[in-house]
Amino acid sequence: MILVTGATGFVGQDLQHALRIRDFAFRAAGRSAQAGCFAVGNIDGGTDWKAALVGIEAVIHLAAANQNVIDGSNSGPAVFRTVNTEGTINLARQAAAYGVKRFIFISTIKVNGERSVRGRPFTPHDLPHPTTEYAVSKFEAERALIALSKTTGMEIVIIRPPLVYGRGASGSFRALTQLVRSGIPLPLASIDNRRSMVYVENLTDLIVTAVFHPAAPGQILLAGDDVAVSTPELLRRLAAAMGRPARLLPCPCAVLRILGRAMGKGELVSRLTDWLEVDISHTRRLLDWNPPFDMRNGLKRSL
Repeated sequence: MILVTGATGFVGQDLQHALRIRDFAFRAAGRSAQAGCFAVGNIDGGTDWKAALVGIEAVIHLAAANQNVIDGSNSGPAVFRTVNTEGTINLARQAAAYGVKRFIFISTIKVNGERSVRGRPFTPHDLPHPTTEYAVSKFEAERALIALSKTTGMEIVIIRPPLVYGRGASGSFRALTQLVRSGIPLPLASIDNRRSMVYVENLTDLIVTAVFHPAAPGQILLAGDDVAVSTPELLRRLAAAMGRPARLLPCPCAVLRILGRAMGKGELVSRLTDWLEVDISHTRRLLDWNPPFDMRNGLKRSL
């Protein structure tokens, strides 16, 4: 039996579907009571998981306080630490006490850093460089889980995804989709970067693989689609998936950054212009895994 936390969220709903079609027994858990979902209340260092953990062999921990630079709804530093660090450690300790064999933690590529160097994609062997409170909270949870594994023997698997997209996704992906659909000309044609993303069904396929694969324990697995694309190329692919023309205009990146800072949108512009490329070759080799959907089909299935 598998326990899925954050089961009613964007990734959690798709993960439930992935487990059902494979006929794997699981228990869904969330903050509030919903049909077929075990309610645990607020997630922090004091959450009581005991009833949810009865009979569980593996935990997939998706529940988190996330950041959203699009609508300004970032949780504060205290909330990130409470939910992502203290809440994760508390769940893991109780899971180990109940004899859970494997704990899958969904972290973030931002533990590696906010941006990669041109031509040098992030790998799981890089020194961590979290720079935001959100990324720090995830990294601290990772370190605590690794330490807990050494004292309890519970197997730990850490998965670091980049931006996750799919039907129903919010944040950056939804904003870009709405811009392309609007037909408004966008001054983004001059951006020369590479950014990795992961289609939600690719991510959930990787998660399910990691639950059972004998080589997964003790590993940091980077997730991603088959390719990383530039921001203009992503917009062109989105437009093609919609059957629309991509209306892109040239504008120097330096000008975009100046305008972004002046409008209080500097972080958003950085996400559009910076590199954030992920090398998933370690994940591919270790688990004999490949993303089941290429980006073209992932984008089509997302609209």
